[in-house]
Amino acid sequence: MAPTEQDGEAPPPWLPPDFVHPTRVDLASGHHLRPITEGDTPIDYPAVMGSRERLWSIFGPVWGWPPTTMTFEQDRDDLIRHEREADAHQSFNYCILNDDETELLGCIYVDPPEHDDGRDAQICWWVVDDAVGSPLDRELESFVPRWIAEAWPFTAPRVGPPD
Repeated sequence: MAPTEQDGEAPPPWLPPDFVHPTRVDLASGHHLRPITEGDTPIDYPAVMGSRERLWSIFGPVWGWPPTTMTFEQDRDDLIRHEREADAHQSFNYCILNDDETELLGCIYVDPPEHDDGRDAQICWWVVDDAVGSPLDRELESFVPRWIAEAWPFTAPRVGPPD
């Protein structure tokens, strides 16, 4: 029987200790991905709040995000948390950026599984309202599952909105 946190022992690591997460991934559309940082708050906040209603319909029931009253400072704190989690290999938030990183067009989340259902990761993403149905959105539909299969050590990821 595997140790659990209840036994006073840490659960097995989510990722292999020698795994190095990607730090930049180029997309065919000319966009790229990289781990989000606190410094992205000035472009993340308008992207999130500009698409808040749709994002709430996807993530609100499970994550309670993004709240209608989220402030710039709360978004910054959230990005600091994401940055720390990536550094600790606990979870990853990749921002989808234009070439010169002046516009954030969405995010991809690579997280540990939320349920004990045999899956080894939870993968989901969003794009800003203006990019829904765009070539970028269509590219992500095929790119994300392929990227996870090729660049990450998962054997049974769940790809789709959190539940």
